[in-house]
Amino acid sequence: MTGTGRQISLRVDDPSQIATARRAASDLAHKIGFDETYIGKAALLVTEAATNLLKHANGGEILMRDLSRGMQSLGASGIEILVIDKGPGIASLHQSMADGVSTAGTSGTGLGAMQRIASTFDIFTAPNKGTVICMRLWPANHAAAGAPVDIGVVCIPMPGEEACGDAWAVAADKAGCSVMVADGLGHGPLAAAASEPAVAMLATHSQYSPAQLLEATHGALRGTRGAAVAAGRLAYATSTFHFAGVGNIATMVLQAQGRKQLMSHNGIVGGNMRKTQEFSVAWQDHDLLIMHSDGLSTQWSVDGYPGLLVADPAIIAAVLYRDYWRRRDDVTVLVMRYSR
Repeated sequence: MTGTGRQISLRVDDPSQIATARRAASDLAHKIGFDETYIGKAALLVTEAATNLLKHANGGEILMRDLSRGMQSLGASGIEILVIDKGPGIASLHQSMADGVSTAGTSGTGLGAMQRIASTFDIFTAPNKGTVICMRLWPANHAAAGAPVDIGVVCIPMPGEEACGDAWAVAADKAGCSVMVADGLGHGPLAAAASEPAVAMLATHSQYSPAQLLEATHGALRGTRGAAVAAGRLAYATSTFHFAGVGNIATMVLQAQGRKQLMSHNGIVGGNMRKTQEFSVAWQDHDLLIMHSDGLSTQWSVDGYPGLLVADPAIIAAVLYRDYWRRRDDVTVLVMRYSR
């Protein structure tokens, strides 16, 4: 595993930014080895998305990432595109998905075309709650391997920084799925120099329990600023999620009966880590794991978003990022869904 799956973030508030977004999509598709046909598809998806943001929401944001980055053994090789706005929402989604329907006096092929071109397409919208679209594109001969977990992530540096001090990683095998989120102290390059080796430990030590992984990571981070780190592993056979954390990475499992908060101990991995302790929670079908750094407000809630919890995990992560990011720190939101 190389890299940690951070997104390219593109604001679209002016028509001139459509071309910038299109070039960024083409460049990313070329970088990960798409042929000319699929480079063109990536560019078209982002062009349609950016155009819709301006026409219907007075602008918004597009996040793109290489799906293979940070996803050890999940079989993904493609591009994920998240389209995020705070507009009025789509009044009639079913009608708007049909070609030839538009509320902006255009040909109305945007959403329908995007759905046809993308390998996967999901959308969440609600009155006065804006809209988030998740599209993934991969060539047919490089389709995702069909791991039993669905992962959605947003990982963005604080405004004004190019380097993100947060990082994340996921590693899956036949027995289970391991996840980690790390937040290097502070922000910028020195924070990234602490978080990146932390998540790299998951690639080489994915067989470790979360507590063992934290101990190994503690040694690897000596000489860096240190980081807050949370690690978990879902064991498929027992439907049990095991967790250990040090520092202020918030971790919880959303279940039908409510939210189960998992406790991290005080300390700094690579610094004054005094104690690790592993906790376990029984995993039920359709539970959601949510892990986030302290760039996200702890006051977030999904109660005001009807239908959000059945959406693609990337959409859930994007909504929380859009509405609860503090904007004075790096932010990571990781959402995992597993169902037998």
